[in-house]
Amino acid sequence: MKKTLKDLAKSTVISIGMSMAIFCMVGIVFDIGYKGSFSLENYRFTKMVIGCVLIGLGFGVPSIVYRKENLPLPIRVLIHMGIGCLVYTIVAYAVGWIGGSASIAQGIMILVIQLAVAFIIWFIFVRHYSAEAKQLNDKIQELK
Repeated sequence: MKKTLKDLAKSTVISIGMSMAIFCMVGIVFDIGYKGSFSLENYRFTKMVIGCVLIGLGFGVPSIVYRKENLPLPIRVLIHMGIGCLVYTIVAYAVGWIGGSASIAQGIMILVIQLAVAFIIWFIFVRHYSAEAKQLNDKIQELK
């Protein structure tokens, strides 16, 4: 139980950090795109930062499902990414990243980019943990 909570805290902190890093990078792109006159009013920046934390939680907390070995991997991925992407979409509408002045085509494009980024990050973590497991297995084989 203690290990599970530690893993949950670790994955949540990593997810929130990644969410904040992506938010900062996108903010820089918008700031450059608007030639330094990118402004946020009515606490929009604060709302977006809180939204980033919620998105981090939305992707970090459900990652605990990967500890359930009795579930097939595709189901675990569907649960993890489904909850994360749902939280992202709700937050994106709430803080104004999607909707408002965006056209339907722009909204669809934003959702496609969101899914692509989420799965790219997921794939990087899968590769990392697969390589780590291979190293551990190789070391165990060396000890035999």
